Amino acid sequence: MQSTQWIWQQPAWPHFTWQAERLAAPLRACAQAQGRLLGMAGAVGADAEAQNSLDALLQNIVTSSAIEGETLNVGSVRSSLARRLGLVAEGRTSPRSEGLAELLLDATGRLDQPLTFERLCTWHRWLFPEEELQLGHRIRVGTLRGEEPMQVVSGRLDNPTVHFEAPPREGLEQQLDSFLAWFAHSRDDVSLDPLLRAGIAHFWFVTLHPFDDGNGRLTRALTDLALAQGERQAIRFYAMSASILDDRAGYYRILESSQKDGLNITAWLHWFLATLLKSLEQALVRIDRVLAKARFWQAHRADGLSAEQLKVLNRLLDSGEKGFEDGINAGQYQAVAQVSKATATRHLSDLLEKGCLVRLPGGGRSTRYQINRPGSALPGPDTE
Repeated sequence: MQSTQWIWQQPAWPHFTWQAERLAAPLRACAQAQGRLLGMAGAVGADAEAQNSLDALLQNIVTSSAIEGETLNVGSVRSSLARRLGLVAEGRTSPRSEGLAELLLDATGRLDQPLTFERLCTWHRWLFPEEELQLGHRIRVGTLRGEEPMQVVSGRLDNPTVHFEAPPREGLEQQLDSFLAWFAHSRDDVSLDPLLRAGIAHFWFVTLHPFDDGNGRLTRALTDLALAQGERQAIRFYAMSASILDDRAGYYRILESSQKDGLNITAWLHWFLATLLKSLEQALVRIDRVLAKARFWQAHRADGLSAEQLKVLNRLLDSGEKGFEDGINAGQYQAVAQVSKATATRHLSDLLEKGCLVRLPGGGRSTRYQINRPGSALPGPDTE
């Protein structure tokens, strides 16, 4: 009799169970953050919405590959995404960046198209364009893996540690068909929370490991599809892969322990929801910054500011990502605006008088200035 080492060897596989009471609190927190994010996103102008969607998609692609140890050309991926989103595309693209952009936009944009085996194979071909397959790295592209055991191992070649072994090749078609059938009908299952559905889909597919390579990236793409279906919108404002990358070791650890356990996947789902919540909270901070920037320019749209002042103010408004979190001094203003010391001093005095900046505690050469953020006002046009 075969010993039960892996979850897929359980007699009732893949009939997962979980403790609803343990997941109630994180589910509520995620749903509340999701609602806040969608509500705030509705107040963002069309241009800012497109840019934020581009940033989230780019972050998702880059970090999903980074989880697997691959470093992408960020500029190339950005250009591929921008062109598809109708934004200005600068820089060169590659078959790799084109395929990755096509994959994620298909996964998150075509919500009502069924997830079929053929669609998964197309995703796999986009993930591994023939033009960029390395010599010696021959994998089966757009078709299921071969007969050899699929294992995740580490350690010495003569004494490896097997962290995971996927179900055998025999019967894999039937197992994948069962997953795809569940993915289709579970979308309309009112008894299953959409966020739990996304977590189950993630765990089930990555455990099947149906392809030679790229299973993790395809798993995260179909997770994005499940999340987008649950939200009923294609526009993306958060990147769950980024939060997974932040806890990459924890990701692999919870997968390994859950794949060696019984069919109760509460621990996995709890980790999944906690990680999703982090990504939603990070997106809330970004959207809040966009709205604050719009409110600022609404308040100062008629101030008659110079091009140099606009440049510095935009830099300060973007400080969460580009530095100057603690404000700016005269020397830094001079360097950013590329003006003389006297002009920098005059510009700063003018910005103080117009209420664009506030002076922070301190004096003399160490005096620093920070954006004076209005507490209210409707979003105005982008001044950049």
